Amino acid sequence: MSRSLVITADDLGRDSAGTATILSLHAAGAITRTTLIPVTPHSRDAAETLRRGGLPPQLHLTLSSDTGPGPWRPLSTGSTLRDAAGHLPADPALVESRAAVHEVREEMDAQLHWMHEAGLRPVSADSHSGVLYGLRGGEALLPRVLAWCAEHRLAFRLPRRSQDVPGSDSAAGDRARHRAAVELADQLGVRLPAAVLTHRRGASLPGGYDALREELIAGLRELPEGTSELVLHPSGPGPGIPEVRTWEARLLQDPQWRQALREEDLDLVEQW
Repeated sequence: MSRSLVITADDLGRDSAGTATILSLHAAGAITRTTLIPVTPHSRDAAETLRRGGLPPQLHLTLSSDTGPGPWRPLSTGSTLRDAAGHLPADPALVESRAAVHEVREEMDAQLHWMHEAGLRPVSADSHSGVLYGLRGGEALLPRVLAWCAEHRLAFRLPRRSQDVPGSDSAAGDRARHRAAVELADQLGVRLPAAVLTHRRGASLPGGYDALREELIAGLRELPEGTSELVLHPSGPGPGIPEVRTWEARLLQDPQWRQALREEDLDLVEQW
């Protein structure tokens, strides 16, 4: 088998600087797709730009607010998805501990319907802040979201390698839950990426931008056969935008990064 790579710019619609950066990266051929957040003040404009620009949009299922540009409100009426002010909580652990499963489904339905109403037809979905992986106490969420994806014929960003799941560790319970979820996805016909490569340590990484580039180039070499996904959150500088997002935007056009992609002989594709 050959190795293919989806290069995803996450969080389209989070803020205006990120949206502009992602569209610029697409025009430069530096990414192959993006994921759209449906619940922000910028979402509608981002959807309109996607329709005009031809960038494949995917559904970024969002059950928590971002502490930078938020807070955001859910599209459905579920009370267990809201904090005291009526917003999606900023703490993903709080969402997982209190969200009713049926209200999570209603919100996923509402966000997919929003995409369709905006004239977009996503073929895959993923989880903002990893809430739907259920690693912080919401263990019932992942099997439900896989069934929901099967119902709507959506692929889902659950990496087949357990070490790639954000927030997971090597505990036997985590490994067993991951294995069961991958098996369920296969039974349901929900497509999964072979692996997910991303930068997890934020701006605290010693060595700054150069260290980030070295980390991700090394990760390219370790990708397995099949189709994997690189997930970054590129943006321009601005209020509430972590510096690491500007590093990731820089990386995607860095000549050393582009050379590494060529040397690894990765076929760049839109979907896993």
